[in-house]
Amino acid sequence: MRFVTFSSDQQHWPGLVIDEFSLLNLKLAFAMAARTGSADTARPAPKDLLAVIAGGSDMLTACRELLSTARDGGLPAAIVAVKDVTIVAPIPRPLKNVFCVGSNYRAHVSEANRAQAKADVAPKLPVFFTKPPTAVIGPGDSVLLDPLVSDKMDYEVELGVVIGKAGRNIRAADALDHIFGFTIINDVTARDLQRAHGGQYLKGKGLDTTCPMGPQIVTIDELGTGANLRIRLSVNGVTRQDDTTENMIFSIPTLLESLSQGLTLEPGDLLATGTPKGVGYAMQPPCYLQDGDVVTCEIEGIGKLSNVVREMALSAAVV
Repeated sequence: MRFVTFSSDQQHWPGLVIDEFSLLNLKLAFAMAARTGSADTARPAPKDLLAVIAGGSDMLTACRELLSTARDGGLPAAIVAVKDVTIVAPIPRPLKNVFCVGSNYRAHVSEANRAQAKADVAPKLPVFFTKPPTAVIGPGDSVLLDPLVSDKMDYEVELGVVIGKAGRNIRAADALDHIFGFTIINDVTARDLQRAHGGQYLKGKGLDTTCPMGPQIVTIDELGTGANLRIRLSVNGVTRQDDTTENMIFSIPTLLESLSQGLTLEPGDLLATGTPKGVGYAMQPPCYLQDGDVVTCEIEGIGKLSNVVREMALSAAVV
């Protein structure tokens, strides 16, 4: 199944993709099923995708039933046209920081080491950092560039893992059982801030609007394990990154095993799994994002995530 969050009537709604033209409003669909007394779907209507994810296998079974009903012509009042709504980030406000992995494709490690004049050595353990919930934006939203804060903004297309079942000290052999599905994440990065603050990642990775996400979450039973998907990124239609997830240094099960050691992963947690080669700062000469650039991320089986870079004087604004 393919889950989205969409905006309509100034509200966010959890949705299921029926086809390329229509969505099922899950909140309305569950409410309608409850009124009819359906045994499998007579449960509280989920207010958002976090509630869907937290509902576990029973919730997924109910969603499949509702989707089947909708595709057979039922639940017409809960069906909306894609053209009439706005698709937003599938989890617009994560409950935690988004977990991220650095240096997880060998060719990217080499280009990064070359650009920084370092020895070409791959990490022995995953490199983890996080991006705050305030960094998350959705498809079509603007990545805001404030030149008074950073003039070296870069892109990184990444496969995003959505946790479905809580766990701590998860074994790699069991890791796939803890995955709800996958999405696309663009780990936008202020390279100058990343270098200036002691080489630690949070400041350079955590600016507002630097975590575009979406357009949907595809469940693991539909997409598979995420182990061999083509992953690409273009700027203004010119391909910059093009690889497959097969070339990760640390597999997704290995990442979840390492991350969860002594740290509880919960339903709705997100993990961005690293980026392939082709980032802007490693080009010769470096090529950073500019006002008006259109950045499009694409992952096989999930879709495309496009955002426009807009220059704004954020430093002059106080919220």
